[in-house]
Amino acid sequence: MSASTMTPAEIVSELDKYIVGQDRAKRSVAIALRNRWRRQQVAEPLRHEIQPKNILMIGPTGVGKTEIARRLAKLANAPFIKIEATKFTEVGYVGRDVDTIIRDLVEISIKQTREQEVKRVRTQAEDAAEDRILDVLIAPPRDSAGNPMREENAARQTFRKRLREGQLDTMEIEIEVAQAAPQMDIMGPPGMEEMTEQLRGMFAGLARDKQKPRKLTVKEAFKLLTEEEAGKRINEEELRSRAISNAEQNGIVFLDEIDKIATRQEHGGGDVSRQGVQRDLLPLVEGTTVNTRYGMIKTDHILFIASGAFHLSRPSDLIPELQGRFPIRVELDSLSAQDFVRILSSTNASLTKQYAALLATEDVTLDFTEEGVQRLAEIAFSVNERTENIGARRLYTVMEKLLEALSFDAGSSSGKTVTIDAAYVDDKLEEAASREDLARYVL
Repeated sequence: MSASTMTPAEIVSELDKYIVGQDRAKRSVAIALRNRWRRQQVAEPLRHEIQPKNILMIGPTGVGKTEIARRLAKLANAPFIKIEATKFTEVGYVGRDVDTIIRDLVEISIKQTREQEVKRVRTQAEDAAEDRILDVLIAPPRDSAGNPMREENAARQTFRKRLREGQLDTMEIEIEVAQAAPQMDIMGPPGMEEMTEQLRGMFAGLARDKQKPRKLTVKEAFKLLTEEEAGKRINEEELRSRAISNAEQNGIVFLDEIDKIATRQEHGGGDVSRQGVQRDLLPLVEGTTVNTRYGMIKTDHILFIASGAFHLSRPSDLIPELQGRFPIRVELDSLSAQDFVRILSSTNASLTKQYAALLATEDVTLDFTEEGVQRLAEIAFSVNERTENIGARRLYTVMEKLLEALSFDAGSSSGKTVTIDAAYVDDKLEEAASREDLARYVL
């Protein structure tokens, strides 16, 4: 089923496979995604007036804020970019200009659209690549006038069959392939990204691909020629147009650490990474036009999802204009020990499955018991309680410590089965479970 036609309940069900809890946040992003489909069904001019409802997610680190946005974008197959709000500074100061967010989003959209187009023409491109390789291996049949004939002779058919079966993969041939123009990287000063993009586009237009003979194996030649033939069948103007439209209508920007650019009233000073960045973000979030190397991009219908822990500040510390651009606010809950159990055992690509798969490559079998997983979750939760609470990220730390010795000796333990029960966990993590000095487990 296409994500664009999924109901909010179906979207939440998909997110549940990877993210534990946080039902309110899942419902909010699911509704936002469904509203995009609903908007497309509305007739103009009303469709243009319907703006996306941006979301502000508030919660401690490691509870799933970033993962929710990332999975949503993957589900929607939409252009998605995650950026740290602290990387940007007010225009005129040293640092990145906020407009680069949209330029980077368009680059991602171009790449996505190109991959879709290549997939669409791959069969034709592979057939053409086969013909070019066969022309090198065996001359095409010609008529009395010297023109190539469409009908293949028996020898050519035999070579085509052997080529498709991989029997010729290691044979070396010399073919003419396009020599890519040298990439010219122009280093521009901070704040001059627009001029740098224009210069890069101008120099790229001056360079033209040239044909160059190369000696390659048939397997390498087939891959190169397939890419070249696919490029010939893609209309670049149409691709750019579709990519720009996709970025404008379906793009998702995830603004992480937005709490770090919130300025508390009692703190004075001219921190250029705070209020100035908030003011610069305002036009992007409310809708403006950004100049990119592919053309002008409107941000009116791009969905912005902001997130922050807000430990030292509050959402009300953001400037009022920016607060108003994030009408949907969702608070994410801290994770409990039982949540850790579910993260370790019931999600797709859970940590236990990942480590079991890694060690299976060395013919070592890991068997996690329910008691072992429960004890592992309790220790991770306990360490979070006694030190900094870094949420589910703590599980990575304790899992690495738990399996450190086994991972080191896996090469010499082929055929071994290791049962991870409560006793095994206590034995390996006794230090973490009992000692107050937990510096080694603080990320």
